[in-house]
Amino acid sequence: MNVPHFFLPDLVGHCQFPLTYHPHGDAVAAASVKWLDDGCPELSPKARTALYGLQAGELTAYCYPTCPPERLRVVSDFMNYLFHLDNISDGMMRGGTEELADVVMNALWLPDRYVPTRCPGKAQPVEEASAGKMAREYWTRCTQDAKPGPQARFKETLELFFDAVNQQARDREAGIVPDLESYINVRRDTSGCKPVFDLIEYAMDIDLPEHVVTHPVIKALNQGANDLVTWSNDIFSYNVEQSRGDTHNMIAILMSLRGLDLQSAVDFVGDLCKQTIDAFMENQRNIPSFGEALDRDVALYVQGLQDWIVGALHWSFMTERYFGKEGAQIKKHRVVKLLPRRKACGSGAPVQVKPSVGTCHTPHWSRAVAGLRMPEEDHSTTVILRSLFTCIPLFALCALGLPSVFSLLGRNYSGIFTRS
Repeated sequence: MNVPHFFLPDLVGHCQFPLTYHPHGDAVAAASVKWLDDGCPELSPKARTALYGLQAGELTAYCYPTCPPERLRVVSDFMNYLFHLDNISDGMMRGGTEELADVVMNALWLPDRYVPTRCPGKAQPVEEASAGKMAREYWTRCTQDAKPGPQARFKETLELFFDAVNQQARDREAGIVPDLESYINVRRDTSGCKPVFDLIEYAMDIDLPEHVVTHPVIKALNQGANDLVTWSNDIFSYNVEQSRGDTHNMIAILMSLRGLDLQSAVDFVGDLCKQTIDAFMENQRNIPSFGEALDRDVALYVQGLQDWIVGALHWSFMTERYFGKEGAQIKKHRVVKLLPRRKACGSGAPVQVKPSVGTCHTPHWSRAVAGLRMPEEDHSTTVILRSLFTCIPLFALCALGLPSVFSLLGRNYSGIFTRS
């Protein structure tokens, strides 16, 4: 019988960054997953089994391969915890995600004690939920030696993560499929990449000053790593997500809005990923000097972003989260057989296409798609991304005349890898 399938793009082959694994990775990963297991007595047997097949600690060992082992353990605990947050927020409606955010952020802002809020409509129980207890325990260890900058940025970007998860829940509740531009902006936060990139500074015991963090090239590198991890994850997670009717995926949106067939959508996202890797390498060559002392810290941070790119690509075939126990074989032949559809997510409301709201920005992906032939517009769809294509001539001009400027333009940086 001919089983419906699609072919993965060869992203591993396109990425030439060396893959490194922390020498203490296995031991730390085992201790970290046990920490989450012990701290979540409410997990079902199925969820507990999936926890060990996830291999979040091994992902951490690939992405932070040179940090001290005690800091690797702290980062690994958060990595396991972040996947746990993603799992329990999947399928939640808006009210549930708001409650989860309140529980977690309460622990980060008040790490020394539990102070339940009494705000009307948001009152928390006397006994702290396990998600809050684990956040408090993790954050207390992290702040013992984390420098001020990474601490502040971590809390800020984790709040952005919850805001985006809440927006995703709103869309799910209303049966809305967001337009591509809206989706990309939200997805950069739901990925969870921003807080784990902040942990690069913690892991390497550095604190980049604000003028470095906000420099266009550094922001471009951060954004590029986020986009690669996020968009490649949309490819790797698509099969599981389509089986449950989840539409928070770039492939599903391209098929819905642009009328692409599955393979064309996968190929298109794969091309974006390859161009993003190329742009990351270009930006690495354009890193300015911030002075001898800071240049060392910047090099450590950028190396951390690079480790994330290559580590996430390889790990995606090691974890059981996307391809079950067939990851090694799929990595070789790149053929994915479609899973049968289960009951769709959401409230059952009719699917709507949500247009972008507010001022048109020029996100990083506009540069990536500039060199690709976009598919013909599906005129049954009311949303057209005209805002993107008004910017392409400018990019073409820069590419021909000002290549160094080309690498810096067309980027908005507000910040998957957490997808299942």
